[in-house]
Amino acid sequence: MSDALKVMLVDDEESIKKVVEQILLKEGYKFCYAPNGEKALKMFHEEKPALIILDVMLPEIDGFQLCKIIRQESAVPIIMLSAKGDIVDKSVGFNMGADDYVSKPFSPVELSLRIKALLRRAGNFTRCHQDCQQKNQKPANKEDDIIKLKDLEINCMQYEVKVRGENVELTPKEFELLCYMAHHPGQVFTREQLFNKLWGEDYVGDTGTITVFIRKIREKIEENPARPKYIITVWGVGYKFCS
Repeated sequence: MSDALKVMLVDDEESIKKVVEQILLKEGYKFCYAPNGEKALKMFHEEKPALIILDVMLPEIDGFQLCKIIRQESAVPIIMLSAKGDIVDKSVGFNMGADDYVSKPFSPVELSLRIKALLRRAGNFTRCHQDCQQKNQKPANKEDDIIKLKDLEINCMQYEVKVRGENVELTPKEFELLCYMAHHPGQVFTREQLFNKLWGEDYVGDTGTITVFIRKIREKIEENPARPKYIITVWGVGYKFCS
């Protein structure tokens, strides 16, 4: 267990804490917990979790604000929790840097799968990845090359992006989207196709989220986001990556 990945929950409901803790410990993860934003920030710096599960409705600092603060200094995967009765604009959370949403009450199996998927996409090794390493195999669905063009460099193995030689911090899903499009230069993708690639065809959500992700990526890699040269909008269809 010493090398187990640590997951931090930020939620002020004791019942949620108990459920999530059981899920994580059963799956072999370490668990740490904070009931509010102030304690969460302190714990984040001390514990350095591999993933954060963050409730939207928190006292004092809400989940959106906390997500934004954490995202300014880290690309750690973040799953937002929201009660089904809450009126939540998911695009706000994604715009703040969230990687996924899970609604309360949630299925333990669903939450576990979401956690594993995000950790895998973030380049952290699950037990499956460790087995692949021991057998000198490459994990499935992980690109291992470097894409270089103009002033942009994408290292799909190391999850690194550089613009004019400077490192650029992308969230796991931002990186996954950029890497996927960069490997298919000139191909036009609809928002639905890109959404299904990031979340899977069985995930029910708003494809408008892709628009938010595209905007955030442009802000980080384009010299002039208003006149992008890498990710181009194809009006009435979707987006394409220009090499």
